[in-house]
Amino acid sequence: MADSSARMGPKRTIKPAPVRRSIEVDAPQAKAFDVFAQKTSAWWPKSHHVGKSALVEAIIEPKVNGRWYERGEDGSECDWGYVLAWNPPDGLTLAWQLNAAFKFDAALVTEVEVKFVPLAGVRTRVELEHRLLERLGDDADKVSGQVGADGGWTAILKSFAATVDAG
Repeated sequence: MADSSARMGPKRTIKPAPVRRSIEVDAPQAKAFDVFAQKTSAWWPKSHHVGKSALVEAIIEPKVNGRWYERGEDGSECDWGYVLAWNPPDGLTLAWQLNAAFKFDAALVTEVEVKFVPLAGVRTRVELEHRLLERLGDDADKVSGQVGADGGWTAILKSFAATVDAG
């Protein structure tokens, strides 16, 4: 008897859609970029950390190949990824190197692109896309659901907007 799986062909992998979120802020493009990229600790939720110690700082080094990491209360540092593109004030792209357990994995790279689009007056639309989630393999849907949930990028962008709008 022939193997029925051979007739069905190779297993299909469905590529998860990128997670896309956007928010508008009451600030000019350059200020919105600066707060996002250089004042990350002011708005990054303290609950969103990967280290054992409580989060004190979230840091994006302002250059291509710069580190994206956290510093804990005990002085420890945990990498999240690195800067792939640095184009102030238009945007930046970060390599996200956290696996499904939200632990650093140097062999893994998904991408978080953030664009800052100037609007009328002094408003800016911030567009975030977390893509290449299929690189997480069998965990792609799980991570997509987590970062796409209300407590993921949506909450993070709301915290960012509140910080920008507060001045």
